[in-house]
Amino acid sequence: MKSVLITGANRGLGLELTRQYLERGDHVFAATRQPEGATDLQILAQQRGGQLVVLPLDVTSAASLAAAYEQVAAATDHLDILINNAGILPGHPGSGIDDNQESQKLGQLRYEDAMQVIGTNAVGPLLVTQQFLPLLKAGHKSRVVSLSSGLGSLELKASGSHYHYSASKAAMNMYMRTLAAEAGHHGIISIMVDPGWIRTDMGGTGAALPAADSARGIIRLTDQLHAEENGSFVTWQGKPVAW
Repeated sequence: MKSVLITGANRGLGLELTRQYLERGDHVFAATRQPEGATDLQILAQQRGGQLVVLPLDVTSAASLAAAYEQVAAATDHLDILINNAGILPGHPGSGIDDNQESQKLGQLRYEDAMQVIGTNAVGPLLVTQQFLPLLKAGHKSRVVSLSSGLGSLELKASGSHYHYSASKAAMNMYMRTLAAEAGHHGIISIMVDPGWIRTDMGGTGAALPAADSARGIIRLTDQLHAEENGSFVTWQGKPVAW
């Protein structure tokens, strides 16, 4: 049984990852900004008893990070897997950024929107990993998986859209690749994963990939990681993604 921490676990891919880790018998810490509103997580917690711990976490808040760490550290002395899944896409549920006035198009871009997206999507995963590093160091062949996007690839970027989101994922890739070089000295493997275009609230109904398939692939990939893959950027199927 592994100890797993998943951020942004209240819906979509995060919720599906939580379900699948629970089904195979792992101990899961599911983090979300508003646990009281995470109905599906609360139901899972009731069904699974102590196997699932739902905890509040705002990845942009130092106080929230510290409190979440204390809660997890009180329940376990190690973490084997950290999945940095929390993220926002302007104009989609939970982002807090209104897209109705075309605020994501050139001529309407705003500094405060950019900082909110980059703070959550790029700096957030770095600070979560930093906060939980002591528990990861104590884990068995610990893994850090940070969910990126093909939109974060400089080489593949060819559209004038998703300015803040694309930039935030490219920045996250650099943060976590840099962290991988340092964390690797402790036996921790850190990778960035493009989960694919998933049929969720964020991905939309036009996406072809079910969240269950992506989650299954990410879990399989995480289990099979080797040291030479530390710092890599791959798809949920394990194929390299251009930086």
